[in-house]
Amino acid sequence: MTTPVETNELPRLRNYVGGELVEAKSDRSSDVIDPCTGEIYLKAPVSGSEDVDAAYAAATAAFESWSQATPGERANLLLKVADAIDARAEELNEAECRNTGKPRARMAEDETPVAADHFRFFAGAARTLEGPTSGEFLAEHTSVIRHEPIGVVGQVTPWNYPMMMAVWKIAPALAAGNTVVLKPSDTTPVSTVKLAEIIGEVLPKGVFNVVVGDRETGALVVGHPAASMVAITGSVGAGMAVARSAAEDLKRVHLELGGKAPVVVFDDVKDLKAAAESIATAGLYNAGQDCTAACRVLVHEDVHDEFVAALTEAAAATVTGDLSDEDALYGPLNNADQLARVTGFIDRAPGHAKVLTGGNRVGDRGYFFAPTVVDGLRQDDEMVQNEVFGPVITVQTFSDEADAVAKANGVKYGLSGSVWTSDHGRAMRVSNRLDFGVVWVNTHIPFVSEMPHGGFKHSGYGKDLSVFGLHDYLRVKHVMHYIGE
Repeated sequence: MTTPVETNELPRLRNYVGGELVEAKSDRSSDVIDPCTGEIYLKAPVSGSEDVDAAYAAATAAFESWSQATPGERANLLLKVADAIDARAEELNEAECRNTGKPRARMAEDETPVAADHFRFFAGAARTLEGPTSGEFLAEHTSVIRHEPIGVVGQVTPWNYPMMMAVWKIAPALAAGNTVVLKPSDTTPVSTVKLAEIIGEVLPKGVFNVVVGDRETGALVVGHPAASMVAITGSVGAGMAVARSAAEDLKRVHLELGGKAPVVVFDDVKDLKAAAESIATAGLYNAGQDCTAACRVLVHEDVHDEFVAALTEAAAATVTGDLSDEDALYGPLNNADQLARVTGFIDRAPGHAKVLTGGNRVGDRGYFFAPTVVDGLRQDDEMVQNEVFGPVITVQTFSDEADAVAKANGVKYGLSGSVWTSDHGRAMRVSNRLDFGVVWVNTHIPFVSEMPHGGFKHSGYGKDLSVFGLHDYLRVKHVMHYIGE
């Protein structure tokens, strides 16, 4: 089955609603750009209210039976979804890489197998829900706690990891017994529609639906009265807009927003060169288009020169290339606007900042940007306070633990960070004081299905992955029985 419709012009993407690929009723469309070339290669619908209504109608109709399926029944189907992802990995890889420019080798190694694992984890998690033991807390009355699905969930996903972020949203929602209407980013809808095709061949019709469109479509998905909950991965501004919209109808909200991850490097790190190489990879992977990227280095002043030299060398040696380049760590930025945004940060850099490597576009075709290290930044500088979302690593210095913690926490974000030290006590003290939802020690960026991911402050609330992610898509009901004579 081919996702796009072949026409005498460009191929055209379709929505996935009620178990079928369907033409959007809206006559509006948008261009899907190959970021490696800057050229249009697909047309995508800009779905309107009729399209969103149809998706919610399908999800609502499917909810009654899906929500009543046993955890074991849902789990068995989600395991089949995972097997289907493995079996059709090449299709997913091709859809994602063409749409994002990601190197195929990185996608095949780091993302598609993990997506299947997430489904397997949530299939198991659905069968292990725990709660308080039933009991008599009032004479002649027995209380029972029930975990129930919330209903139809509206979801919006971003362009940096289109398939993976969809899986993070879909898997726990479906495992909990909800049905879903999801809108992918308008610049990267292709792999999500392909994923819907694969899922739709396993799950009952209407359980998972995809509508393609722009911000207006997203607003329709978030504001639809049939949605009992909305979940988004996106920018802080988008998250605030979703929260405002949801407040009008008191919908449950799950927000995974931006980040500005501090990477705190102490002077007792045993191998600064190895640490610098790891940090460079964690900061530049996926062109730095990652809200958890190791983008904001804070290094102790006594080892600044040695560490920065190693970081600059590692970054300069990093290869950026197109989807066929097996040596490339990362591909292009996602779109022309993002290229302009990243370039603008460099162009506006203050006089005290020093671009040690990179800082420029690579080539004149596509949206490639060189691996970049900027030293000499101060706490109130734009590049420190705001999310660049590109292959740019900034460097500041600190004098002691208190200074490091103050600077690390001195941003509006609270998603993730890391501490690099050989002192276990220091690692515990600093990680405890960092105001971030995920803190790594002597590593940065690995995720596992069993552990939660989610932030504080302007990075949002709610958890992806783990049993905490599953619980976010459940509601708790107390049932009390009178047992007296």
